Amino acid sequence: MVERSAPIRVLIAKPGLDGHDRGAKVLARGLRDEGFEVIYTGIRRTTEAIVAAAIEEDVDVVGCSILSGAHVTLLPKVVAGLREAGASNVLVVRSEEHTSELQSHSDLVCRLLLEKK
Repeated sequence: MVERSAPIRVLIAKPGLDGHDRGAKVLARGLRDEGFEVIYTGIRRTTEAIVAAAIEEDVDVVGCSILSGAHVTLLPKVVAGLREAGASNVLVVRSEEHTSELQSHSDLVCRLLLEKK
């Protein structure tokens, strides 16, 4: 396993019109508690704004939290935007928010990202 000298940088984004952000905030807190650098974009962000923030912040991971089914159209736009910007190495993940499963989602993502450290 390769040791990193800097923590993994994660951008947590809420694309589209979905205003439910509880899960995104719980995940951001869990990742910070595990030593990740987390940037939270806030709610109702465009795919262009998410890509721009990912590039500006030089992140390793973009996590998109989406309650609606909009991920079908929004996530391909985020991935395409990152590729066009020369950031095809950025991992893009998504999560649906289910209040009863928030902690288990947070734990799973933390474990997966810790394996990358």
